This record gives sequence, structure tokens and C-alpha cells, in this order.
Amino acid sequence: MRPMIRLILVPGIVLALSACGGPKKEEAPPPQPAPEQKAEPAPAPEPAPATVPPAKIPWSADLASNPPKGLAPVPVPVDNPVTPDRAELGRQLYFDKRLSSDGTISCASCHNPAMGFSNGVRFAPGVGGKLGGRNSPTIYNAAYGTVQFWDGRARTLEEQALGPVQNPIEMANTIEKMVTTVSGIGDYAQAFEKAFGPGPITPEKVAMAIAGFERTIISGDAPYDRFKVGDQTALSEAAQRGLAVFEGKGRCVVCHLGPSFMDNQFHNLGVGTEPEVSRGAGAESESAKPDAGRMDFTKEEKDWAKFKTPTLRNVALTAPYMHDGSEPTIESVVALYNKGGIANKNLDPLIQPLQLTPEEQADLVTFLKEGLTREIEVPEPALPPSPMAAPAAEAPSAPQGEAPAAPAPQAVPSAEPAAPEAAPPAAPEVTPPAAPEGSGDVTQPPSSGM
Repeated sequence: MRPMIRLILVPGIVLALSACGGPKKEEAPPPQPAPEQKAEPAPAPEPAPATVPPAKIPWSADLASNPPKGLAPVPVPVDNPVTPDRAELGRQLYFDKRLSSDGTISCASCHNPAMGFSNGVRFAPGVGGKLGGRNSPTIYNAAYGTVQFWDGRARTLEEQALGPVQNPIEMANTIEKMVTTVSGIGDYAQAFEKAFGPGPITPEKVAMAIAGFERTIISGDAPYDRFKVGDQTALSEAAQRGLAVFEGKGRCVVCHLGPSFMDNQFHNLGVGTEPEVSRGAGAESESAKPDAGRMDFTKEEKDWAKFKTPTLRNVALTAPYMHDGSEPTIESVVALYNKGGIANKNLDPLIQPLQLTPEEQADLVTFLKEGLTREIEVPEPALPPSPMAAPAAEAPSAPQGEAPAAPAPQAVPSAEPAAPEAAPPAAPEVTPPAAPEGSGDVTQPPSSGM
């Protein structure tokens, strides 16, 4: 029996129903595979924003009496107050290469404001390219030091100031010649009179002016100082962790303490006690002999290979490090301390292995670089001009139509020695400031200028 088909007419629509009464179902198309989607690369993490160093502090003579935040007023001798006139005169002398024997080296040559008042090399070249055996330390905050030079042989900045002038591997001059040169520059004579009153230029006045300028080179109000007074945003998280290491496990504050991060003491870390690395390549004096350091001054065996603790202010700007410039980076310095220095017969008992993790070492470096950097903007001054040499007299021209006169015949050298020319009048005798008792000859290497 055939199935019956019923047609139901609906206006505009014809529906066909099967005999069983159900609608006919259309088969669904087979499922299609989903289009392959390429995985998008994960976005790279955004780098942490770089810490912007604080703006430089404008230089002024007032910095000695009104220092940046975090520092006390600078100690100033009663007989050498820091006045604007003395500080400005000292700034000129500091940059003036004419203080050296050949006019090529100034204080700023080895202690360059653009390089953290150091010079970025292991050993600074002096007159004729001669090299000493000690690194040029920064003069930042040297005003707070109770002694000067790596071995502490000068007690004051005034005593220190003339040492490089006389040192044969630095400015290679004499005090007498330097004073004569400065006295012959007219504008300097006026500047000295303005700063010190009437009277001749003396070695003491030169030293006092330079020392007065150096007392204005002080660094403070750095991110560390702001953090310590409550600004929690002044240091990054890594620098804050590094500060905790500095004050705790790293034991850095044992020697680098106080506002200037120095103890004015002398310590043996073992640096330079190995003959093959002491003094460095190119040093002309005792290159194979370890530097005796403080002992050269005191003559006491207990001070062998001890050197003054340097400030850490602006330490990020003053590489290379240590008295002999043997550590190229802050990272290498931290690694040296972490292993406990270099064993030798006089190693300071304070120097012990620290067992810092790599992360702790990295955080400590971040703190030193980020937390203690605040420069001073010291413009290079215009220097007084040298006296002009008298122009050579011109020979009178021949009248028009006449031949020029023949040149005078040159004298034939005689076999007999010529009579000596009359010597110029001697400069007044000048006595340089006395060196501290027992200091030895400050004109000998290895003076580093500070």
C-alpha cells in the first residue's frame, strides 16, 4: 500500500507532510574543522623606568656655609673664611694650567668636574705624560676630611693644595716659579688684593684660595638623603633593598659612615699588596714594589698598605676605584669585599667574607649608584690673560726707488765661549708652607693630588 500524501494549502505556502505525519528533517552538514589560529606572541614586559638622576646643584661660595640637605656646615679655619672673592679666585687657580711648569696641567686635569672631580683613568698623566702610582680621588666632600691624600700626610686642604704643584710627576713646578708666574698676571694681582687685602702674592695665599674653592665642592641632597627624611619615592625598590644590605649584612657602614660615608681612618684591604699588580703598568716609580700606603708617612709597620677610606658620594661617577685604580667597576668592588679582600700580612680584621647573594650584590650596587649621586655644576671660569709679549721692532722700510738695505752679516761662531748674558734680577725668596712633621718629601711620587 502506497503511503498517502496530503497537501495542506496555506495561503502563500505549501507544506508537504509525510504519511507518518512528521516533518522531513534535513541532514546537518558535517562539522567543519575550525580555522587554525596562530598564537599571538605575548607582549614583552615593559622595562622598569630608568631612575632619573637629580638635577645638578649650582655652584656658589655659599655651599660651604649653607650645604645641601643631609650635610652639616663645612668646617672652616678661622684664618681662611670662605668668601665669594676667595672662592672665585680659588676656582680660577684650580682650572689654570699655568701653575704647572709647562702650562699643560691644572688641578682640574686630574680632578675634573665633568668626571666626578676625578678623571676616569687609573693613573692620571702629569707633565710630560708621566704617570704616578695612585688613582686620583674625588674632591667631593674632601672638606669634611680630617686628613688629605690617600696616606693622610696632609692635615688640611691648605697643606694639600701645593703638593701637586711641586710633584715631579704631576705639575713638576717649584713654588717659587709658580708664584712668580701668577704674580706676573695683572688681573690675578687685583683678584688677590680683593680676596686678601694689599700685599704680595704668596704661596700661602695661593693655597688658601684653592682650599676655599674646594670647601664648596660638597655633595648632598641626593635620593638617599630625601629617602631618609621620609620621601619613600626617592629610592627604587631595588635601591631600598640595597640600602638595607649596606646598613646590615654588607657591613658597609662600619667604615663608610656619617653624612659623607667615610670614617677618616686607614684600612688594609689587600689591594696592591701583590707586587705584580701594584702601581700598575706605566708607573715609573717602584712598579714592582707594593705601595706601603700610610706607613710611608708614619714609618710604623702597623700602617703598611693602609689607605684612607674614600667618600661614597657620587661614587658612580669616579671609576676606576681603590688607591691604585685596580677595580674598574662598582660591581667588582662589591665582589672584592664579598670575598673578604685579599689576604696579606696586615689585612684589616674588619674585612671578612660577607656571603652576599648575587641578588644582594646587585641591589647594593643599585643603591650606591642611584642613592648617592648628586653633582655640582661648576662652570669653567674665564682666566686672566697672560701678559702680552712686546712686539718685535720692525726694520724701517727703504725710501721709494732705493734698494732695501742688505741684511746685517751674521756673526761667525767663535771658538771661544761667549760671555754670559746678564742674569735677570732674582725673584724675592718665597718660603713654601711647611709640610706636617714627619711627612717626608711631598715632592716625591706617588702623590695623587688629594
